[in-house]
Parts: sequence; C-alpha cells; structure tokens
Amino acid sequence: MSSATTPTTAPPAARPAKDPRLIALRRFALSITVFTVLGHTVLGFEQAYATPLAALAAAYVLELGLEALDAWAAQRPRKFAGGPRALMEFLLPAHITALACAMLLYANSRLGPVVLAVAVGITSKYLIRIRINGKVRHVMNPSNLGIAVVLVLFPWVGIAPPYQFTEWIGGALDWVVPALILVSGTMLNAMLTKKVPLILGWVGGFALQAVVRTTVEGTATASALLAMTGVAFVLFTNYMITDPGTTPFRPRNQFWFGAATAGVYGLLVAVHVVYGLFFALVIVCALRAFALGAQSARRRVGEPAAPVPPPEHQARAVPDAPADGAEADGAKGTAGAADGPSPEPARAASSDEAR
Repeated sequence: MSSATTPTTAPPAARPAKDPRLIALRRFALSITVFTVLGHTVLGFEQAYATPLAALAAAYVLELGLEALDAWAAQRPRKFAGGPRALMEFLLPAHITALACAMLLYANSRLGPVVLAVAVGITSKYLIRIRINGKVRHVMNPSNLGIAVVLVLFPWVGIAPPYQFTEWIGGALDWVVPALILVSGTMLNAMLTKKVPLILGWVGGFALQAVVRTTVEGTATASALLAMTGVAFVLFTNYMITDPGTTPFRPRNQFWFGAATAGVYGLLVAVHVVYGLFFALVIVCALRAFALGAQSARRRVGEPAAPVPPPEHQARAVPDAPADGAEADGAKGTAGAADGPSPEPARAASSDEAR
C-alpha cells in the first residue's frame, strides 16, 4: 500500500538586491541621451546631427570587439553574453562615453576627431588597468582622456562653446536648464554614486584656487568665480569628474581627489594652459594610477614567496626505488587493494610539503 505524499512548495526566492552602480549607469545614460536629443532640437548644439550617431557606432563596435578579444585571451565568458538585457547593460558605459565626447568636442563638420576621442576612451579601459583589491580596474576617465588626447593632437579642434547649451532659449529657461542639470546630477551623485565628498572637494578647491590665483596675479576674482555658474562647469562637476569607476571610494579620498583636481587646474590656468578642466583631471587620474600601482607592487613584495624546488643535483642524489621493488609493490597493492591504500602516496605527499 503506497502512502500519499504531500507536495512541498519551496519558499519564493529572494529578489536580488539592486546594484546601485547599475542603476546609476542607467540614469546617466538616460540623462545624457535626453540631453543630447534636446540639445540638437531645442537648446542649440553646434555639432552636426551625425556626430553623436558616429560616436555611438564607434563606441559599440570597439567595446564589443575589445571585450570579445579580452575574454578570449583570458579564457572567460564574454560579459555581454546572456541575452539582450545583458548586452544593453554592458554597453551603458560605452554609450555614455560616446555621447559625452560628441557633446563636449567641436570639430565643425568633421567626424574623425570625435570618433578618435571615443576610440581612445574605450581602448584605455582595456590597456590602462591596475589590480585594486584583487580586481583589475581601469583608472583613467574614458571620455575625459579621449577629449584631452584629441585636444592635444588637433589644435584646430576645440571644446563646444558654452552658449550652445542655452543658445535657442531665453528668459527664465536660461536659468531653468542649468538648475535642472544641477539638481538632477546632484541627486544622482548623492543617492547612487555617493560622490558628494568629491564634489565638495572639487567645488571648494575650485573657489579657493580662483581666490588665491587672482589675488597673486592682481586680476578680478569675480571673473574667475563666474565660471562656476555656467552649464559646462555644472556638467563637468556632476557627470565627468564623478565617474564611479575611476575615482576613490572612501569619502576622505574622494574629497582630496576633487581638491587636487582643482589645484592642478589652478596651476594650469596660471601658466596659460587652455582647456584646463580636462587636462587637470587627466593628470590627477594618472597620479592616482601611479600611486595605486606602487601600492599594489609593495603588497606583492610583502607576500610570502612560493616554495622553491631543490636544485637538480640534489634531486638526482635521492636514490630511485629499484624496478623490482616497484613492480613487487605494484603487485602487492593490486592484490591487497581491499585492505586500504598504500602508505607510499602519503609519504610522497609529506615529502613534497617538506620541500
């Protein structure tokens, strides 16, 4: 007689916790996409309509190709494998890099410099990497590095004029647009990326260097501080310097990272270097990369060394077991397999441990 079994239902699986970094990437990507569309249709962006499209195409192709190559070399699964959603989430950083380069660079009707900036930014994520806390991470802000390289290589390429962000609008909208960018960016960094200390260090340091520099030079302090009221400064503060992947995590380190960037910017302006915002961030990211690399090297030096095998002449000095005895032991082990394992493997293992 069979007894009836009552089916048991497994408890519902807990929903995976949402990754704040992924949420931030989605919102960054959505924000910069909406801003790009509005910029070319409502605000007055000066770049050609084809500029963001060419930048996106280059970013997608490079990101997918380099990831496939890196996965093949490391013998690991590709990060974009797993369906359309995984592909979309993987391409979010490349999407942001492409639109940032297309928005901030101005090369007239030429697409090549913008595509080159995107290529430099995407490639740097695979070439300039350092092991941090056991994980390999890129350390240079991709879009900022790409923009800086293009500005150095092509003197005729410039930064998009600041007036383009509000060129076709007027009245109260001249204040509403910067306010919306400031509020949305600040909320995003406060709630998701947790980069408020970095912003405070950057903004406070920028104001301090403006006061010190103009006092030393005898120029108008108000003119240096007015740069902080522009849309370009707000965009750089909330969407460029706060890149989660290339900035410190600890609040204290964030603050000094932002302050150092402001200090380097002040030095560059003092020696009449244009586009100081982008070059200052490149310099500080590079200095941080060197510091992290040196710290990682010191840790590797402090780790205990692996055991060294004995020299070849010592290994030869150990007499080999006679063939007859080995055959006898093998026969004996075959005959007495039911009695248990032979002690020889245990002795061999202990010998290896002693070495």
